[in-house]
Amino acid sequence: MKSMKRFLAGISTVLVVSTALTACGGNSNSNSSSNAASPSADPAASASASAAPAKGDGSKVTINLWSFTDEIPNMTKKYMETHPDANVEFKTTVIATTDGAYQPALDQALAAGGKDAPDIYAAESAFVLKYTQGDASDYAANYADLGLDDQMVKDAGIAQYSVDIGSKDGQLKGLGYQATGGAFIYRRSIAKEVFGSDDPAKIKSEVGPGWDKFFEAAAKLKAKGYGIVSGDGDIWHPIENSSSEGWIVDGKLHIDPKREEFLDLSKKLKDNGYHNDTTDWTEAWYADMSGSGAQPVFGFFGPAWLINYVMNGQVKDTNGDWAVTEPPTGFFWGGTWLLAHKDVTKDDAKKQAVADFMKWVTLDTSETGLQYYWANGTMKEGEQGTKDSVASSVVMSKSNGEVPLLGGQNMFDVFVPANANASGKNLTQYDETINKLWRDQVREYTAGNKSRDKAIETFKQQVKDQLGIDSE
Repeated sequence: MKSMKRFLAGISTVLVVSTALTACGGNSNSNSSSNAASPSADPAASASASAAPAKGDGSKVTINLWSFTDEIPNMTKKYMETHPDANVEFKTTVIATTDGAYQPALDQALAAGGKDAPDIYAAESAFVLKYTQGDASDYAANYADLGLDDQMVKDAGIAQYSVDIGSKDGQLKGLGYQATGGAFIYRRSIAKEVFGSDDPAKIKSEVGPGWDKFFEAAAKLKAKGYGIVSGDGDIWHPIENSSSEGWIVDGKLHIDPKREEFLDLSKKLKDNGYHNDTTDWTEAWYADMSGSGAQPVFGFFGPAWLINYVMNGQVKDTNGDWAVTEPPTGFFWGGTWLLAHKDVTKDDAKKQAVADFMKWVTLDTSETGLQYYWANGTMKEGEQGTKDSVASSVVMSKSNGEVPLLGGQNMFDVFVPANANASGKNLTQYDETINKLWRDQVREYTAGNKSRDKAIETFKQQVKDQLGIDSE
């Protein structure tokens, strides 16, 4: 109760702009990434959607759907196309995460309850634990109470890290449709020059396992005039998500040894010129994807969405010169989880409508399930869209993951084991804030502006000042 009181007390008063989007038939769906920056739904476009005809004499069920991009709202169109008898309409609220607007608005709507409360809502990896395990988790229904049980999860081959993140005390509260286990994405031409082969099996043994092997590869690449990565952010996600424990242990700030080692590995990259010292999501970082940076860069760490939604628009002349292999250590990066409000279980018609949609998105392994369309890039009939790694390994095993950017390599051969090797047990609901503070202090240290000890001291003080959390 103490955490719930703190949660309610922290809710800001915000103006929520709700767009009424009634699901309709047709195939006007788009594939957009929930991990790259995405615009909120266009109100004019949403308002133009028409209602699906009601079937039978029953009243149409209205589902209030909340999200931070138009990705899941767009899925409702495909759902109605494949479920023409569904007696349901979707009222959609899309609030971008820009300037932190989404969470306060969602928190207020969940706390207010009533007929306008979110029935289904989305949370991304940066803050999902708040809603599945943390201060706001009591609002979420258990999947089992919707008739979506553990056997369905097992049969679909859902990656365990995704289940762990979406569960509280053994009860599943959230699942995703993407899988975001990470791989090492590298340049084929550079691999051939430096290592004599671009075979993923060969490169896997060159860059790992472990960071010692990775830095041996970095030295070989540097001798030929190449950086191994673009910036220290490229190794942060594998380090963060492979740590044994998260930032908070027994209510206090804990710096896992693997995360503390990031200070040393980041400095080693910089001191030896093994990277171009870029910051992720900047123009310099994007330039390294096309080979136009300060020095040519060998690779990046990331999930399938990094390839398909970010690199795909940046690689330019290096298109087709890339491949993926297993990273030095397992990790995941990003993802979106779908949750239902516990109050939907009080109304049988709404409970069934919510369960049907959520099952179609998160657990349906058929060729008319969302994930099959998503994996194969067939959301729009007759049009090849973007392929992506999905939550179900069963779906990926029967899907075509070949993409031109990777020279025709089937990326699912790498991402299925990558998803299995990721861990979801080292997250906390404060990661978004703490990660930024940590990375800022690491860069202060590697730039020579602070000593190692001072960077750690400053980090601990900032966490205490901003979050009220003491250090061990």
